[in-house]
Amino acid sequence: MTRTYLPGILAMAIIVVASNILVQFLYGDWLTWGAFTYPLAFLVTDVMNRVYGASAARRVVLVGFVVGLICSLIGTQIMGEFGPLVTLRIAVASGIAFLVAQLLDVAIFAALRGGTWWRAPLASTLIGSTVDTALFFSIAFSGSLSFIHPATDVSWAAETLPLLGSGPIAPLWVSLAVADWAVKLSLALIALIPFRMITARLTRAT
Repeated sequence: MTRTYLPGILAMAIIVVASNILVQFLYGDWLTWGAFTYPLAFLVTDVMNRVYGASAARRVVLVGFVVGLICSLIGTQIMGEFGPLVTLRIAVASGIAFLVAQLLDVAIFAALRGGTWWRAPLASTLIGSTVDTALFFSIAFSGSLSFIHPATDVSWAAETLPLLGSGPIAPLWVSLAVADWAVKLSLALIALIPFRMITARLTRAT
């Protein structure tokens, strides 16, 4: 690690810690406040990739992964009203989803970096976010994957109801996943503005 990467490392660590805290607080019926901070991790990864290259971006991702593991470990030791704040299954889902999605983001960005400035960050974030959502919610809450940690009770997530309150009947966790995914896609578009501004400034400074 070099001092050059320190801002990216700190930004990723702050986002991961903040998201682990804010995920405990609901926003409406389908989201938590963490849904609005976590997607910023893709912005950090893409900025590092554009300015310093894929190797630097992967280093920042690994730091975020380690910080996330530490947060999950702490969360498993804090007891809430219904048990530990973070179950083993959620910890596994979070770690796998983060690492796979972020490294996929890095690879896609690197493959597209020679095109129009917005193509690489938009494509890599959209695909990475989709994979992240699919992995996390299915590993954490799908009944078919209960063997991951049978002691974790996720029966509440299997409750069937209209999708997002008005669509076809689906398990609750699917509504949570769709709402989370929609936020990620929206923020992927919005993040193009700070991406352009930050990378332009950092490129001039290097």
